[in-house]
Amino acid sequence: MKLLRYGPVGAEKPGVLDGAGSIRDLSGVIADVGGAAIADFGWASGLDIEDLPVVDGAPRLGACVAGTGKFICIGLNYADHAAESGLEVPPEPVVFMKATSAIVGPNDNVIMPRGSVATDWEVELGVIIGETAKYVSEAEALDHVAGYCVVNDVSERDFQTKRSGQWTKGKSCDSFGPIGPWLVTRDEIANPQNLKMWLTVNGETKQDGSSETMVYGVAYLVSYLSQFMTLHPGDIISTGTPPGVGMGFKPPQYLKAGDVIELGIEGLGTQKQKVAADD
Repeated sequence: MKLLRYGPVGAEKPGVLDGAGSIRDLSGVIADVGGAAIADFGWASGLDIEDLPVVDGAPRLGACVAGTGKFICIGLNYADHAAESGLEVPPEPVVFMKATSAIVGPNDNVIMPRGSVATDWEVELGVIIGETAKYVSEAEALDHVAGYCVVNDVSERDFQTKRSGQWTKGKSCDSFGPIGPWLVTRDEIANPQNLKMWLTVNGETKQDGSSETMVYGVAYLVSYLSQFMTLHPGDIISTGTPPGVGMGFKPPQYLKAGDVIELGIEGLGTQKQKVAADD
């Protein structure tokens, strides 16, 4: 299934995409696409999507999962991206957190924070936890995944690298976590390590890669993280980005107000954001 949330900010309703690409309303089946619904898909047993009400028009899409408790990110997880950043591939995954208040819909504006001079883009494969995971093995890790989504790990590089301390401050600005358009359930993605990924800015290709070049794969990451913290339904793991980020160009290329970012991952849909300055 391709689960989604649609409607105004703060009033999103649960939905599902049908075979023709139309949104069907799930409000009569589940309260929201959140932890409870994705921890137990029993509600989907025998469900006929074609019997659900069609949602008219083209409503705003919200983040594809609600109530995320942890937004966990992996840094330098593509060898060629590490190289363009001038950094070594780490001996263990680089882990940092992104504030959940950064989460927005897949097509909402990206807002550059006040004082930003280095707002950057990163297309990433998002992993959404479905079953609580604690001390799980790599072999059983994917059993704890509800599905996958597109993430744009927007970053302010000066905040991240020049303001001392953790990367989190450059990763957590409002709107820096577009999620969706869909939560694509695990059964639809045969191999999360073989998905094409791309990103353009104003129609110019910046990133063109594949999840197959990850240093640490999805199963490894779920297992690894579960050794340090319990992963709960609705938690998101953003697994790193292929090369082509603005910081990697010589000279660097960063976003400015009015720019349009488009990105997507094979089988997981696309996002489109306009860049705006904070008031």
